[in-house]
Amino acid sequence: MPDTASRTQSLSPQRPWLASYPPGMPAEIEASPYTSLSHLFEIQCERFADRPAYTCMGTTMTFAALSRTVDAFAAYLQSTGLKPGDRVAVMMPNVLQNPVAIFAILRAGFVVVNVNPLYTPRELEYQLKDSGAKAIVVLENFAHTVEQVAPRTELRHIVVASMGDLLGAKGLLVNFIVRTVKKLVPAWSLPGHVPFKTALARGKRLTLAKRETRAADVAFLQYTGGTTGISKGAVLTHANLLANAAQMTLWLELAFTNKPKPETIVFLCALPLYHIFALTVNGLMGLVLGAHNILIPNPRDIPSLVKEFGSHKVNIFPGLNTLFNALLNNAPFRALDFSSLVLTFGGGMSVQRPVAERWEKVTGCPIKEGYGLSETSPVATANRLDLPDFTGTIGLPLPSTEIEIRNEADENVPIGDVGEICIRGPQVMPGYWNKPEETAQAISKDGFFRTGDIGRMSPEGLIKIVDRKKDMILVSGFNVFPNEIEEVVMSHPGVLECAAIGIPDAHSGEAVKLFVVRRDPDLTEAEIRAYCSDKLTNYKRPRSIEFLNDLPKSNVGKILRKDLRS
Repeated sequence: MPDTASRTQSLSPQRPWLASYPPGMPAEIEASPYTSLSHLFEIQCERFADRPAYTCMGTTMTFAALSRTVDAFAAYLQSTGLKPGDRVAVMMPNVLQNPVAIFAILRAGFVVVNVNPLYTPRELEYQLKDSGAKAIVVLENFAHTVEQVAPRTELRHIVVASMGDLLGAKGLLVNFIVRTVKKLVPAWSLPGHVPFKTALARGKRLTLAKRETRAADVAFLQYTGGTTGISKGAVLTHANLLANAAQMTLWLELAFTNKPKPETIVFLCALPLYHIFALTVNGLMGLVLGAHNILIPNPRDIPSLVKEFGSHKVNIFPGLNTLFNALLNNAPFRALDFSSLVLTFGGGMSVQRPVAERWEKVTGCPIKEGYGLSETSPVATANRLDLPDFTGTIGLPLPSTEIEIRNEADENVPIGDVGEICIRGPQVMPGYWNKPEETAQAISKDGFFRTGDIGRMSPEGLIKIVDRKKDMILVSGFNVFPNEIEEVVMSHPGVLECAAIGIPDAHSGEAVKLFVVRRDPDLTEAEIRAYCSDKLTNYKRPRSIEFLNDLPKSNVGKILRKDLRS
């Protein structure tokens, strides 16, 4: 990261948001004292050794225990012959093995590739091939998906974890219930795989080799649709993530203006750690703050989530509009004691004003929205956490972050005018993995990331999103691109043409609607749904299907999605 002086000289002259900063909030973050995320992990685990780091299913791991477990697994990974910079995929929900795997990969000098465990074989194969992952750590519940694609990838090492691996004596009971009672582990066979507990046992007998990791080295490949096209790996460096953690830590202090800051901050981690929002806000900020993260393996199980919420004095709760709404509709949740709740942080998708108003009425804690993308590590803007108002905007740029609203000529428009939201700062990725053309399209010559979101900036520096430049559909905080859906559906022999658009949805913000022109006149909606179910993860599947005789097209034959939306 450049020093403050050089950054200040390059800052755009139009920065009205600084006048809206609270007293004492710096315009720039200081240079990180940590050389890498591994360095941060080592220092903080020693500093907060006796504090609880993670709790999952009633089992708590202190920072000291986390450090020992991570170093053992990191030593095992090094022993496999993987080379510095090799990519290692992590495919699991929020269980204790997840942060262990992530930090171990970083400690060992490798690159983390986060994978949605609910991906279909087609989606998983693409991501593994594109990243060139040499190893994967997967929960056994999803090992059957890895089995179907492993031979066609560069995978050489497969570690399979079980739900109860780090839960002590009760882990055997948990595994029995998961496998036998609930039958959540489909049959799988991965010859040569290593069980997670075996890998730990081997690693404990080894010494972790110190790897010199630089701030500019790649830490994560975070896959996203970006602003156009198929899924791409956003290259996030150690410096990117250290910067965003520092930015968010500064901003978070505002939350304790009106309520005292507890000695140990408790986060409820219901959002998946494979998503960039939870990875940074829960995982990395938790490390910086010495915070206690309560991991929720299945946030869709609202009764279990409510039970965990009620069992801990939760201070900070990052979430999505859909999750807030589901909790508000749960009577036991509404009866909880929220006196310890300091911050509810909304991201991933717009928080609807009725949901925000109801949330504050029930909990006494207003929802504060932020905005970001995988390409920005992710947080670029946030509302002030010391003010009670729900602004309906995405807030102000964080320290060391510049935002310009630009027109098609890549020029900064006057305050109040509408244009594309463009972001520059130390949290912005250097580019997409092995995709120089897409990188050049996404990042301007002067270093601004073109988000594809259309918005305006108020005279106070508050930014409001009004539309999206591209055809991307936002489902519960996840990017869905029509191109991918259409490519899948077009491979069905009964389909002549198709087009996908986003439509408003009270639950998920937007949902996918599919228009189909039949090749086979007997093709049914049920057949298309079954076909999509096999090839697309749940949030990408069409919620509505409409058959047409033809699709609207331009004079050159391009399908006009805008006409389908009207």
